[in-house]
Amino acid sequence: MKKHNGMRPHDVIVLVKIALKKDNSWMMKDLANELAISSSEISESLTRSVYAGLLSSDKKKIMKSALLEFLEHGIKYVYPQHPGALVRGLPTAYSALPLSNEIESNEIIVWPFADGNIRGHSIEPLHPNVPLACMKDQELYEILASIDALRIGKARERQLAIQVLKIRL
Repeated sequence: MKKHNGMRPHDVIVLVKIALKKDNSWMMKDLANELAISSSEISESLTRSVYAGLLSSDKKKIMKSALLEFLEHGIKYVYPQHPGALVRGLPTAYSALPLSNEIESNEIIVWPFADGNIRGHSIEPLHPNVPLACMKDQELYEILASIDALRIGKARERQLAIQVLKIRL
């Protein structure tokens, strides 16, 4: 077995995408295509997630309580972000659904994205192709935006985001 050098940010995206598939079967090439991540990176991601205890050894079942625990208590420390420069992009965190229905803010948070139509303060997504993948999958978009609220949000935003994640994952 390859040496485990820790989780990578896009491992979270892969796990979320698998969780959203529920009990439907999937193949690595489909995940690679849907997430715009190479097949080899998907394979390595699955191996890291098994090692970390976030995915079953057959690589088919998400350990949901472990994933939720990591998201709630760890993601803001492991993959922190702070809003940066004003750029054109795709809204995320509390600036995107479903949290934008609950939270009013003058500050718009976006992932930098050339095809985006909103200007806001940028944060880096967990993978450079996240905006592209989210344009194809609204449910994935809303989950990843909620995860960004955990990465940058204050207590109220974090509390609302974890409620969303517990229901949807």
